[in-house]
Parts: sequence; structure tokens; C-alpha cells
Amino acid sequence: QVQLVESGGGLVQAGGSLRLSCAASGSIASFNAMGWYRQAPGKQRELVAGFTSGGTTNYADSVKGRFTISRDNAKNTVALTMNSLKPEDTAVYYCNAVFSSITGPRNVWGWGTQVTVSS
Repeated sequence: QVQLVESGGGLVQAGGSLRLSCAASGSIASFNAMGWYRQAPGKQRELVAGFTSGGTTNYADSVKGRFTISRDNAKNTVALTMNSLKPEDTAVYYCNAVFSSITGPRNVWGWGTQVTVSS
């Protein structure tokens, strides 16, 4: 029943900023982990930023110092603030959640939102 809906993608010039948002139908405070992934054409999906089950944050080396992941437990949303965007950041960005269920761990993905950075 858990669903994730991304928003905030679009076209932006290099050096600009975008803020992505992921809205969850469940309580994100109860999730084991949440994060943002991206996939560019011809490349594998990669972790951009995320919260681990241990409460720590992880960032891809390519986005450290430029992107920030944050969450609002009251609104059940997770945001990705992207600054100093580069053309190589162009990709489809996906929200991901991992949580426990009576039958075992679950892994849920959103449909994705396109981010295009022009030079």
C-alpha cells in the first residue's frame, strides 16, 4: 500500500538549483531507509543520497558539497536540494524506501522525475 510520488524535476541551466520532493503515503519515521537514486541513459542506477537504517546519511562522491538530503517526518516527505547543477547531473531521479512488513523487508520505488541540466 505504500506509494512514493516524486516532484520538482525540470529543465535548468548549469549552475542553477532544483529541489526535488518525495511524498510517501506511509510514515517515513517507521521506514528503515529512504533515499534518492538516479539513472542516466546508458548507465546503471546509482545512489545519490540517502538515510540509512542506522540514521546516517550517504552521498555519492560526485554530489558531495552540492546536494543535500532532508526529511520532514510530520509531512512524510524527503527532499533533495540540488545546487550548482552540472550537465552530468542529467538523469531520471527516483525516490526509494525500505521498510519492514509481516512477510519481510519491502523495497518501494517511485515512478521518477526527469532532471535536465543544460550547458
